Parts: sequence; structure tokens; C-alpha cells
Amino acid sequence: MQEITNELLKQERYLLFVYTPFCGTCHLAQTMLTKIESVHKEDIFYKMNASLHATFMQEQQIESVPCLLIKEGNEIKEKIYAFHSIANIYTYLTDYKPELFVKS
Repeated sequence: MQEITNELLKQERYLLFVYTPFCGTCHLAQTMLTKIESVHKEDIFYKMNASLHATFMQEQQIESVPCLLIKEGNEIKEKIYAFHSIANIYTYLTDYKPELFVKS
């Protein structure tokens, strides 16, 4: 998972994991996302330390961390605050990242 940059924030499509370093729940959520990336052997999510991006947090009206922000077609489609399980995250990936499930 790579840290998001201002340039990447301008992309029309991304999955952004918003966290703070001292949040225990954020660490659990990040572990789930890292496991998904290791299964697919690719970077799927970007990450952002909310503590360093107060303006972005306000503009996007992010209520708490952890948050998985899904941007598609230049608009925010989902803000997921409850990660529940890896299977739960996959339900979003099938909708917003279907290319992960196409056999090559």
C-alpha cells in the first residue's frame, strides 16, 4: 500500500484507506487490506494519514477513521467505516475493482 500524493488525489478513480498512526482499529483494518493485496500480488489501495491532511478530511466530510474512501468517475461513491472482515471488503472490490477477478 503506497501513501497517496496530491497528484494521485486528482485521479478519477481510487480506493483510499484513511487512518491515523495511533488508532488500533486502523491497524486491524490495514492488516485486512494488506492481506488482500498480498493475495492479488498488487497494490490495490492507497493510504493517507488523516493527521496530515486536515483540509482533505473536512472537504470529503470524513467522520472517523479507519475509512475506506471509494472514488469512481471523479465522485466519492462510498465511505466505509466498518471493515467487519476481509469478505466484507471483497463485496466492495467486486463492485469497484472487478478487474481483480478476471482470469488471465
